[in-house]
Amino acid sequence: MRRGIAATALVASLALAATACGGDGDSDSESGGPVTITYWDTSNATNEAPTYKALVEEFEAANKDIKVDFVNVPFDQAQNKFDTAAGSKGAPDVLRSEVGWTPAFAKKGFFLPLDGTEALAEQDKFQPNLIEQAKYEGKTYGVPLVTDTLAFVYNKALFAKAGVEAPKTWDDLKKAAATIKDKTGADGYWGSTAGYYGQPFLFGEGTDTVDAEGKKVTVNSPEAKKAYGTWLGLFDGKGLHKADTTADAYAHIQEAFVSGKVASIVQGPWEITNFYKGSAFKDKNNLGIATVPAGSTGKAGAPTGGHNLSVYAGSDKAHQEAALKLVNFMTSAKSQETIALKNSTLPTRDDAYTDKVKADPGIAGYQTVLPAAQPRPALPEYGSLWAPLDEQLPQIAGGKKSLDEGMGDAEAAIAKLVPDFSK
Repeated sequence: MRRGIAATALVASLALAATACGGDGDSDSESGGPVTITYWDTSNATNEAPTYKALVEEFEAANKDIKVDFVNVPFDQAQNKFDTAAGSKGAPDVLRSEVGWTPAFAKKGFFLPLDGTEALAEQDKFQPNLIEQAKYEGKTYGVPLVTDTLAFVYNKALFAKAGVEAPKTWDDLKKAAATIKDKTGADGYWGSTAGYYGQPFLFGEGTDTVDAEGKKVTVNSPEAKKAYGTWLGLFDGKGLHKADTTADAYAHIQEAFVSGKVASIVQGPWEITNFYKGSAFKDKNNLGIATVPAGSTGKAGAPTGGHNLSVYAGSDKAHQEAALKLVNFMTSAKSQETIALKNSTLPTRDDAYTDKVKADPGIAGYQTVLPAAQPRPALPEYGSLWAPLDEQLPQIAGGKKSLDEGMGDAEAAIAKLVPDFSK
């Protein structure tokens, strides 16, 4: 799951329009020829998409009656493009959907319920919480393809040189960062100002941006303010890198970590491949992975992310049946093992964590932190709630707004997204 990262592929709008033909009942099936379905892949075009494309070609070789038009769509554009295409009955037959999009598109009637279909023939093999996260109003609208969560990742060599261990709490992190700076000269920690990366601080105080069950906006609650106060305090102090509020902040933080200029960050497994490309992690075993530090409640948790494969509800029976078969193939244990080995991403079913897969220290490390991952509530708007924080948190960290002012503005913006919630 890429938060705020522009994918490297550029797909022209005309090309997308030409390939997004799932809803028009293509003439191929009517003429007796192979059924052609369109698959929108939203993975990183350089590091991940080639693996998915190769699997699609393997599927086509085994299913001569189905052809797949594989289109890599930039992740940061895919949600809006699919929304537009589905609204005009021209969406792709299969979408690699970020988990937060799944209930939102299901609510609009764009996704086909998958319960009892070939796509979910092996439902019991998947991690139950990931299946639950793909549901909306009791029906399942996606098959989990890859999962992820945030972890505290660190440079083992720098931590060892400073004589410190992975921190258990945010206070521990501040102390460790100062020691690392004194002993190694490197910054100990560099935090993000993106809304998604603020979630562990909220969970550490036992709260969230909203209380979905109680239908209340909680981003400006005392607990949330305490959480964001802790977050803000990690930009100021010895060994704590100052906040980067530029558009390229993500890339700056990543580069500093993989080059050994900063000893630790909070990051997801989608960057494992890029970690290994950095000079600090030529030895893959130098990559340390631990559960994010706990808040004052003693709780430590990070959001569950990842991607599902979903089927467009607006296409005809022949295209839907072909799409269901593709989804079943792409999410099989064999395919997930291949994806993990090639892309260093986390499988969603236990039987895909083979010895070969767990030989990757990045995957093995992230697997250990998955139990601390918190599933998202069944709220279609939930994935949209980080946008107001993406706007407010950089202003707070950059000193343009006080914490109280920024949280108040975030509360007002989030309240508009869930108008039936109280403050």
